[in-house]
Parts: sequence; structure tokens; C-alpha cells
Amino acid sequence: MRSRRLKNEINVVPYIDVMLVLLVIFMVTAPMITTGSIDVPSVGKAAQPPAEALQVIVRADRTLALLTPGRSEPRPLSRSEMVQEIASAQRRNPEQAVLIAGDKKVRYEAVLEVMDDLQRQQVKRIGLLVQPSDK
Repeated sequence: MRSRRLKNEINVVPYIDVMLVLLVIFMVTAPMITTGSIDVPSVGKAAQPPAEALQVIVRADRTLALLTPGRSEPRPLSRSEMVQEIASAQRRNPEQAVLIAGDKKVRYEAVLEVMDDLQRQQVKRIGLLVQPSDK
């Protein structure tokens, strides 16, 4: 009797058949899948800040300055003076908006400390001032 020789070939035809069946299934089901869309806010769409908003400027050296609507230059002040000034503006107008503008190089925790101080004074409208992207 003759001995059988072993084949060292792989039969890939069944694998190709399975791949083609999967390709057809995905091509048929792909158009039926509903896609969800999420509208993510971007800085480019940000509205202009209200004209009467107070601006608290946090500089790179963590000093504060306050820009009021009637002035063209911000005036430097301490944290306690800033809180008193904004509290008095809130007593005059409870809906007074306050915007916090942080320098590019300031640590974010300095901005958060200012925001925390304003929230302790129960300032209702606090926002972060952003610069619109140039597209």
C-alpha cells in the first residue's frame, strides 16, 4: 500500500465565502442604521457679551482688575474689593451679569477661585469670557 502524502496547503475558499456573505450583510444593513447628531457648542458661535456686564480680569500674575461698563480701562483691585464692588452692583441690579476673563497664561484654579468668591456672594449670572475663533 502506498502511503499518503500530507498536503501543506490551506483551503481559503470557505473563508472567502464567509467574508463575502458578511460584506453583503453589512452593505444591506448600513443604510438602515439611523445616525444621531449632537450639536456641540463652539466658541465661534458664542454670542457677544452683554454690553452692561462687569468684567473681572484675572491676569497672569493672579492680580485682579475690574472693567465696568462706563470705563475704558480696567482698574486693579484686591479680591475683597472686587467682591464688595460686585456685591454693590448686584444690590443695584440683581440681574447684573459678571464675566470672568482669564489671561492665557494664568492657572485655571485662579479663575475658579474668583468664580467661587462670586458664587459665595450669590451672584446669579456668572460667565466666562471667550474670544471667538477666527474662521
